[in-house]
Amino acid sequence: FTAWFALVPLLWGIDREACVRRSFVLGWLFGNVFFFSTCWWLTFAPITYAGFPAPLAYFLLFCVTSVAAIFPGIFAAATAFLLNRFGSTAFLAAPFLWVFTEFLRYWLTGNNWNAVGYSAAFHSGSGLKLAAIGGVYLTSFLFVVVNAFCVWIFASRRSTNAIRSVIIGAIALLSAVIFFVGFVSGDRETGSGSALTDPTKTPATIIAIQPYVPMAGLTYEKWQQLRQKHVELAESAIQKLPTDHRDQITVIFPESPMNFMYDDDPETKEFIDAFATRHGVSVLFNSAEPDKSNGKFFNSAVLVGPEGKEVAQYDKIYLLPFGEAVPFPLEGLLPGFVGNFSYGREYDLLTIGEAKAGVMICFESHFGQLSRRYVQDGADVIIEMTNDGYLGPTPVLRQHLANAVFRAVETNRPVMRVTNVGVTAYISERGEVLDAAEPYTVATRVWNVSKSHGSHTFYVKYGDWLAWLCSFITLGLLIFGWLRRLELRK
Repeated sequence: FTAWFALVPLLWGIDREACVRRSFVLGWLFGNVFFFSTCWWLTFAPITYAGFPAPLAYFLLFCVTSVAAIFPGIFAAATAFLLNRFGSTAFLAAPFLWVFTEFLRYWLTGNNWNAVGYSAAFHSGSGLKLAAIGGVYLTSFLFVVVNAFCVWIFASRRSTNAIRSVIIGAIALLSAVIFFVGFVSGDRETGSGSALTDPTKTPATIIAIQPYVPMAGLTYEKWQQLRQKHVELAESAIQKLPTDHRDQITVIFPESPMNFMYDDDPETKEFIDAFATRHGVSVLFNSAEPDKSNGKFFNSAVLVGPEGKEVAQYDKIYLLPFGEAVPFPLEGLLPGFVGNFSYGREYDLLTIGEAKAGVMICFESHFGQLSRRYVQDGADVIIEMTNDGYLGPTPVLRQHLANAVFRAVETNRPVMRVTNVGVTAYISERGEVLDAAEPYTVATRVWNVSKSHGSHTFYVKYGDWLAWLCSFITLGLLIFGWLRRLELRK
């Protein structure tokens, strides 16, 4: 709930500073406090598993958050610049500036973790449904509108009629567009999840396994025991289901430290194939699969059918920077913390019964364009396979879950989240987190998945249109302010 007013102190401070450079520092400090206090869990793995001294780990975290904090700094500096040019009415430009800097952070750093809009993930009345129109950026925009309006009301500076007309007109136009899109784009259907499925199709069954595999101490014997535990959990769920239509059942194992290698490990291949044929079910699991073009491996999701043969494979496209791959131009100079994987290139859909599924592996749930592409290609459901165990029982579990909630609302498709330590859950098209398993426990969940009617939300059709619009408006306002400055100098 604090998102509705959390930026008020920052905006008020920018108004009091009235200096672009000092406002940048103010925004940078604000961003550092925010990112440091919400992402401290990044120190868990280095301290716990790599033996880093705590002071060193937190210093490295400070270096990371200092980079991320540059973008709130840019927001503060740009706001101060417009305030100096146009007075207090420039506060009404803050929503455009904020979304622009969030979008800029995404393009320059490769992620937009903990964007302001994500705070609405577990509060359906806080702008969550707007994600079906403009993604998480539209929800961020709504929050900043309220913050900026509160400060504008109490600001004392006089503003020119010209800039007031430009900004208020832009906001009014955008509000009209949002209202129109929300009314005509079919988003009213999101009031009933069942209305989005095709009743003529037979639902398939998903058995989600949360195995709670430990992050360290995996001897080969322990590894074999845990692999057998996966199967036992699945078999226990299978036995409770009707014996007919077993070929409509898909068992999903999450991403975990098990490190399956289906293609390169004949024993593992035989084990999984035998389990699938014995029960007549499909098995979807995370595996390191060879990239024959360069000798490296893909971080893959492999689907084995009821006949005991691989029927589909998705290779992870969005690899974790410095974790799974080192970004160019540092590639070859630094090692990846987890490995040095190849980037996937195909947006493969998997067949789950009569439905089609797109797969997001861990960090990929952060990318709206991935789930959007899946739905454009015909996906009826999104499956997320993830492992947050290396980051401990920390707020990362809830923050990562928030990403999946927005992907469900943006695409109007359910997200079935299968995790190693949590949070395993079924996320409805409306963003409801259902049937969640308790974190850091062994759990099994059984869900149904049906073929959808194939309708597309405005976001699926047009993507991050709002972020681009805010970027153009921001650049236009800054250019207008610069020209006005030159005019006043004359």
